Parts: sequence; structure tokens; C-alpha cells
Amino acid sequence: MTFDEKKDLIGWDITNWFKAIPYWERHIKIETRDKVCLELGASNGGLSLWMARHFNTVICSDLKLPGAAALKIHSKYECKDRIRYEAVDATNIPYENYFDVVAFKSIVGGIAGFYGSNAYKAKTIKQIYRTLKPGGTLVFAENLKATRCHAFLRKHFGTKNWNYLHLDELKTVFSDFKQVQYTTVGFFGCLGRTEKQRNILGKIDSFIERFIPCSWHYIVIGVAKK
Repeated sequence: MTFDEKKDLIGWDITNWFKAIPYWERHIKIETRDKVCLELGASNGGLSLWMARHFNTVICSDLKLPGAAALKIHSKYECKDRIRYEAVDATNIPYENYFDVVAFKSIVGGIAGFYGSNAYKAKTIKQIYRTLKPGGTLVFAENLKATRCHAFLRKHFGTKNWNYLHLDELKTVFSDFKQVQYTTVGFFGCLGRTEKQRNILGKIDSFIERFIPCSWHYIVIGVAKK
């Protein structure tokens, strides 16, 4: 897969966040072509593109209706006919027992930060659980709290009011699911100020992340089975 394809799927900090795609593909059969899928917090619709390219039916959603950027990317890969667009609040999803796969990247901390409450982490995941069919799968990649150094730099240079997920919260937040598997990645990548810098730092991360504690990583990638 080319770097431009990865960029269309992932959007930013591509080297580290793209690690979600092969991880998910090792744990679910997304290529079976018959799944009904939902992407939450879609922005440019990269995860919708990933699911639609495997000939699944996809709802590409964000709090506001996804716009021209998502349409452009989906048209580029000739899969927009398999995608429809909806405005969906991840804390109040208007479906129940409907989807085979739900996917999101980097939304839980933003939701909990917006509402100013840790409780919205579990509330969001409970909504996703409710909307999945029995045996359905949630695939996710989310920002982690990581180290004090990350916290300091995010406070001064990152997104304001983000409530980062802690590794020790995973068991509680995903308690409804019968099975949860995850891995953690990334250390330096998010510190880059440009995508070129993040790409270089992400390559360094790919080498060092196996030697440092999981609690130092800033991305959790997971698969949860209903």
C-alpha cells in the first residue's frame, strides 16, 4: 500500500496510527464483503473507505454530516456507492443490534473532554455495544494518556480539554464485551510538528516501542467482540 493510500485511510501521524489496520485485519474478516458497518467520528471517512474497499455496506458518520473531503476520498477509490452519510452522535446512536462492525479512531477522549466527565468514555462504548449485532465487532484506535512528558506537551501544544484514556480504564470501559484484545504503540510520533517529522519519529517508535512499557505508549489499538 502506498503512503498516499495510508494517508487517505488514517489522516495524520500515519506511521503509528496505520498500525491499526493490519492489527484489525488479523482479528476480523473484513474482506468477506457482506458486512453492515458504521464509522463514528469519521471526519474525512478513512475507516469507511477501508471497510467499503472490501465491498461492505458502510454508514460514514460524524457529529455533523461528513462533507466534501470524505466524498472526494471515497470517489477517488470508486467506492462511494457502498457508503451513505449520516450525522450520528456517538453518545446516542439511533440503531440497535444493527451493525456487524463499528469502527472509530480517536473519539472517546474528545467526547469525555467535551462533556467534562470520565463517565462518557463508558457511555460511548455502551452505545456502540448496543448498536452491534450479537457477535458483532468493534474495532478501535484511541489516544492514551501516556507519560507526564506527553501530558505536558499536549497541554501546551495539543488539543485542549481532551480526556485521554488510561490503560487501567479499559477493563471498565469495555466491560460489556465478552472479549477484548488490544495492543499499544507509539511514543515519539505525536511530538512531531509536521507529518514528515511524525513519519520519521514513527519509524523510530516502530523500533523502540517493544522495549518500553505499554503505559508509555500513546495509542491503544483494539478489537472487542459482543
